Amino acid sequence: MDTRQEAPAAGAAADRAKLLHALRLDDSQREQQARAARWPWFAAAAAVLVAGAALAWWLLPARATTVQLVAAIAPQAASSGAVLQATGYVTARRSATVSAQITGTVTRVLFEEGDRVRAGQVLAQLDSSQLGAQLAQARAQQGAAEASLQQARAQQQQADRDLVRQQDLMARQLVSRQALENAQTLVQTAAAQSAAQAQQVELAKAAVRSAQVQFDYATVHAPFSGVIIAKSAQVGEIVSPFSAGGGFTRTGIGTLVDMDSLEIQVDVNESYINRIVSAQPARAVLDGYPDWTIPAHVIAIIPTADRGKATVKVRVALEVHDARILPDMGARVSFLEAGQKADAAPPAGTLVPASAVRPANGGMAVYVPEDGRARMKPVTLLQDLGDTRRVAGLEAGQRVVADPPAGLVDGARIVAGDVPASAANTTTAK
Repeated sequence: MDTRQEAPAAGAAADRAKLLHALRLDDSQREQQARAARWPWFAAAAAVLVAGAALAWWLLPARATTVQLVAAIAPQAASSGAVLQATGYVTARRSATVSAQITGTVTRVLFEEGDRVRAGQVLAQLDSSQLGAQLAQARAQQGAAEASLQQARAQQQQADRDLVRQQDLMARQLVSRQALENAQTLVQTAAAQSAAQAQQVELAKAAVRSAQVQFDYATVHAPFSGVIIAKSAQVGEIVSPFSAGGGFTRTGIGTLVDMDSLEIQVDVNESYINRIVSAQPARAVLDGYPDWTIPAHVIAIIPTADRGKATVKVRVALEVHDARILPDMGARVSFLEAGQKADAAPPAGTLVPASAVRPANGGMAVYVPEDGRARMKPVTLLQDLGDTRRVAGLEAGQRVVADPPAGLVDGARIVAGDVPASAANTTTAK
């Protein structure tokens, strides 16, 4: 074949190869084209999600505010003419955790919760076997010391008689002066030995008394008359006043309360403490017995203030002793004006926490729940009783928001939460 014909054909093939190579796409170009093709789908999906979120936010109700609800209560007759009301708790001025004065194992517990005991009554018994042995040893040592004293006194008496004989012989010049002096020395020695042995007897008696005291400590007695409110130890447990042994050792047998020493302690806002004086008449109502009014009077105003709570503690004596009054019960105390009658008619209105009453539209109002929303209800302030307000416009038992948040408005969605301690002490949650 002619080589001049093959050359043009080879050149044409090379040109076609270059053209195909120029038209070929590498991997990066393919990825760019793929992303460009997927982008419209991503944009469409994101738009759908944003639209759905906006629609859900538009359709869902507003977030509810958690509030505390309490019930307005009808005032008792005691609050008529009251200059101040405060809440507190029944406390015992005479209460003790009874414990043993030694470390030992409990062998008997002779009481149960609720038992009334007398002063000196046996409450529990500890293992006293070792203490009993020590007491017996001390008594034996006392007996030995007393026997030695008798022996020393007998020797002294014999020395006295020998001295008399030596003096008689000396007077008749039948013995030497040295023999007389020896007899005198024996008398003095016997007297000293008798005196020393007498002191040993006293030491042994003291040891017996000490051992007896330790032995008596194994028996736990009631320090005063009262009622057992807690049983802390059981038979087989170790008790110790020093808490030896960590958490495996009890520090007390039980708790005893003198029910005749019960009183009420209330915290009064220091802004109202000027309304209370010593011996001021008062009336107390227990949370457990809201229809029972107990006459009382102020014992004392504790001469110190709580910096954190801005309150002053006041002690109130109960003039009635009753089995229904128990330690740590909640109570509401109304401090009365002088000469206030116990049978006064109940005042008008209802009692609500002071924090529930807020200024609104030139007057006072509270928020009440209605179909899951807070509704503003106007009220009339009748009396300021410190932490409590007596208002008109509410019925007894109607629930109110105890402490409305600052941003709460009329018609806002609310959900009931736990009742705060201050509100629970003032009104009863429904």
